[in-house]
Amino acid sequence: MAPKILIMGPPGSGKGTQSSKIAEAFDVEHVTTGDALRNNKEMDISDMDVEHDTPGGFMDAGDLVPDEVVNAIVEEALTAADGFVLDGYPRNPEQADRLDEMTDIDVVLALDVGREELVRRLTGRRVDPETGENYHVEFDMPDDEAVRERLVQREDDSRESVENRLDVFEEQTAPVIDSYRDHEGFVEIDGEQAPDEVWTDIDAAIRETL
Repeated sequence: MAPKILIMGPPGSGKGTQSSKIAEAFDVEHVTTGDALRNNKEMDISDMDVEHDTPGGFMDAGDLVPDEVVNAIVEEALTAADGFVLDGYPRNPEQADRLDEMTDIDVVLALDVGREELVRRLTGRRVDPETGENYHVEFDMPDDEAVRERLVQREDDSRESVENRLDVFEEQTAPVIDSYRDHEGFVEIDGEQAPDEVWTDIDAAIRETL
C-alpha cells in the first residue's frame, strides 16, 4: 500500500525539495496546490456558487482561488493518486477539516525552521531572467560572471513581502500544524540542517512510522 504523506512548514523551509525526494524514493505522486490548480484550470465548477466557472477564471483575473474550489481540486488529485506526498495544503483550519473528510494521512512531517533563517533563505534568492534558473546569494551562485550580473530578485522575495508571507503562515497555517501534533504519524524535522541531513531524517521517519 503506497503511503499518504503530508509535509508542512513555512515558506523557505524546503518542502518542495524534500517532497520531490519523497515522491521518488517512495514512488508516490507529488501533489501541490499550485500544480493541481494549473492542471485543472478548465475544471467545470459551474455548480458551485462562485464568481467563475473554472479555476482558471480566478487565476487569469489574478484573484485568490476560493477554498471550496481548492478543496475540490485537491480531492480530485488525491483520489487519482495511488499514494502521495501533499505539499502546500492545508493552509488553514477549514482546509484541514476538509482533508480529514477526504482521506486518511499516514505520516505528517513538520519542517521546523526559525524565522531569521527563513528570511535569510527567501530574501537571498535570485533568478536568471533569461533561463528561469534559481540561485542564492549565499548558498548557490553561478560561476559565469555574465549570469551573476543579470540575476534579479523576485518581487515576492523582497524583505517586506517575505515578512508578510511569514506573518500569514504564523496566523493561518502554524495552528494547523499544532493541531496535527496528536496524529500518531506526526514527526517534527529540524529543517535548519543541510538538505541531505534533512532528507536522512525524513526518510527514516517515514520508514519508521509506516
